[in-house]
Amino acid sequence: MTDKIIIYSAGLITLVSVIWVIFLEIRLRKVFGGKKPDGLEEILKTIAAELKDGNEFREEMEKYLENVEKRLRRSAQHVGIVRFNPFPDAGGDQSFAIAIMDEKKSGVVLSSLYGRDTSRIYAKPLENASSHYQLSNEELKAIEEALKK
Repeated sequence: MTDKIIIYSAGLITLVSVIWVIFLEIRLRKVFGGKKPDGLEEILKTIAAELKDGNEFREEMEKYLENVEKRLRRSAQHVGIVRFNPFPDAGGDQSFAIAIMDEKKSGVVLSSLYGRDTSRIYAKPLENASSHYQLSNEELKAIEEALKK
């Protein structure tokens, strides 16, 4: 009877050991990505190289995004346009004022005055949505429109 207990115990221990080895084999395959490892050192070198490549790529992307953000701040972000008729003898609202500003509200306001005999175009620089030059009512309205958007 004790012999049977010893045989059953040995069989149970063997079965548990086989299951444990299979479980470890499955886990190792997951770790090594299905490849047979030549050695743990090679795998660690490969992982270190991939991490280095990933860090270099991340640094390049950070520099690129920083450059993009600088360019974006200087791009036209506020645009407003007003059409009007400055001369009673000219038909329609052919004249206009357009304000174009960046994130810091710097830019330009362009005005075009259309008349039957002449057309004139004026450009005035803007800093913080105002100009050192006197602005017409239409130009001020164009700036207001640009700031609303």
